[in-house]
Amino acid sequence: MPKPVALILLNWNTPLHTANCIASLKQYCNEALFDIIVADNGSTDHSLETLRSQYPNLFYIDNHKNLGFAEGNNRAMRYAIEHGYSYSLLLNTDTLVDEDIVIKLSRHLDAHPEAAAVQPAIYWMHDKSRIWNGRGSFNKLTGNTLSLTQLPGNTAQNYFEQAHWATGCCVLYRNKALQQSGLLNKAFFLYYEDVDLSFRLRECGYEVHYFPGCKMYHEAGVSATVKKQEGNLSPVIHYYISRNHVWIIRRYGKAVLYPVNVLYNGAYYLALLAYFILRGRQQKAGYLIKGLKEGFFTPKNLIWNPNNY
Repeated sequence: MPKPVALILLNWNTPLHTANCIASLKQYCNEALFDIIVADNGSTDHSLETLRSQYPNLFYIDNHKNLGFAEGNNRAMRYAIEHGYSYSLLLNTDTLVDEDIVIKLSRHLDAHPEAAAVQPAIYWMHDKSRIWNGRGSFNKLTGNTLSLTQLPGNTAQNYFEQAHWATGCCVLYRNKALQQSGLLNKAFFLYYEDVDLSFRLRECGYEVHYFPGCKMYHEAGVSATVKKQEGNLSPVIHYYISRNHVWIIRRYGKAVLYPVNVLYNGAYYLALLAYFILRGRQQKAGYLIKGLKEGFFTPKNLIWNPNNY
C-alpha cells in the first residue's frame, strides 16, 4: 500500500530552493506519511541532476519542457492518483516548514470528508509575524479574488473556516474529489488555476477549508523574478494575470454585475497600462493588452474543455 500523501514539488530552475524545502520537510514532517514527487518543468540549469544527486530516493518526473504551473503539477497528480495515494499536497519550492504540516493537513481531511481541499496559514518568509495568504474569497461585486491576511483570531487547535478558494502555494487535495472535478486547467498555465479548481470542486458539492492552526512560510515570486530592463517582474506575468482574471470573472461572476466588474477593473488596468507607457515599459504594456484581449474574447468552450484538466 502507498503512503497516504503524495507531496508534489514543481521545480523550474530553482534547485537550491527546492533542496532547502525538501530539507525542512524531512526535518519536521513524519516521512511515514508521504512520498516526495519532484516534477521538473524543463529546467535549463541541471536541476534534476543536482536534486537527484542530493536526494536519490525521491520520485522524479521530467516534464522536458515548461508546461506551466497547472499542467506541470497535473503530471505529478495523475501519477499520485494512478498509484493509489489518498491525497496530493501541492507545495511551492520557495517554502519552508517548521512543523509537521503533512500530518496536520491530512488529519484535517480525514476528519472532514465534506472537504476536498485544505490550506494552511501561509506566512511571509522574511517576516514570520505576517500572513502572505490566508482564507481565499471572491468578491462578485468587484470581480476580485482576495486573501485574508489578518492573523488568526481563533487559535483553537481544530478551528477552520470555509473558503472560496485555496492557493496552489500549499494545498492538500483529496484525490477522489479530483477525479470528479478534474485537475488544474492547463489553459490557465500560470495564475488563477488554483482558484478555478477550487470553484470546480465546490461545484461538485465539496467544501474548501482554511486551517490557520497549521502554518508554513513562503518567499513568494522566485520563479517570476527576473533582472531585466523593465524591472524585476517578468513582463509575461501581466499577460497571464490579466487574461486569467477575466476568465474567472466570466465563468464564476454574476452577469448582472458585469458592468460593475468592467468599470472597477477597467479603471485599474487602464491605470496600470498608462503607468507602463509612461515608464517606457513597452513589453509589459504589450503583454497586458494581449492578456485582456484573450481574456474577453477566448471562447469559454476552449478554456473549460475537459481535455484541459
